[in-house]
Amino acid sequence: MIRFATETDLEAILAIYNDAILTTTAVYTYKAKDLQERKEWFLAKREKGYPIWVYEKEHRVAGFATYGSFRPSPAYQYTIEHSVYVHKDFQKLGIGTSLLKTLIEDANEKGYATIVAGIDASNTKSIYLHEKLGFSSAGIVHKAGYKFGQWLDLAFYELLLDGPKNPMEA
Repeated sequence: MIRFATETDLEAILAIYNDAILTTTAVYTYKAKDLQERKEWFLAKREKGYPIWVYEKEHRVAGFATYGSFRPSPAYQYTIEHSVYVHKDFQKLGIGTSLLKTLIEDANEKGYATIVAGIDASNTKSIYLHEKLGFSSAGIVHKAGYKFGQWLDLAFYELLLDGPKNPMEA
């Protein structure tokens, strides 16, 4: 079941996110976050009107997805960047696909024009998922990050949506 996240989901979201920080190159961050940071993140998303979804399976948060502004300048108002994370115990069950489809549908309904994904270039599973759902490569930033004793290349993928019927400058 996919539903909007609540504050009671934050510990589970935090556990999923911290596992990605500490064990993968999906997040170019070194240190685990704490619950207070996740609460601030949650409230900031809510204040700006950005959704956070969770995928609930067996009464557990199995994954989460969200999006937010691509860049702070107003001319980017129709472009968003998204995140999808799935708990290691629930991978390969289609949860990431379901969350990303929900996110795409929501973004399209809200009039966004472009969704951007920043994916570690070695993350072939995430790249495959994005390509399967229509994203195309928008380029690679080489040596964008350094983690686990190695340089990391950041691949950008984009999905063009319908966009607003009457775009305007903010």
